[in-house]
Amino acid sequence: METVAFRMTLKPGMREEYERRHREIWPELADALRAADIRDYWIFLDESTGHLFASYKRTEPHTTDALPTLPVMRKWWDFMAELMETHAQRGDSAPVAVPLIPVFHLS
Repeated sequence: METVAFRMTLKPGMREEYERRHREIWPELADALRAADIRDYWIFLDESTGHLFASYKRTEPHTTDALPTLPVMRKWWDFMAELMETHAQRGDSAPVAVPLIPVFHLS
């Protein structure tokens, strides 16, 4: 099983709304994430910087690379765009997600 981690940035003052929207995550989006083989998905917030740290597990074969093409994923990104840094300059509401490189693991 592979762990994937990345960092995103929440806009100031958007924590409560971000949490509310994730508490009410659309069932069809949750189903799409599970169908892509995403498991044990976590998002943490560093309140001092607004950085969101996300991680999830996946196994081979997975279809996570196809998620950005799904209408429900694009609709979710549009819905969340006002709360976070996105790729708006390229005409895309996808969040800016910076991959994180594993440097230590204790099992």
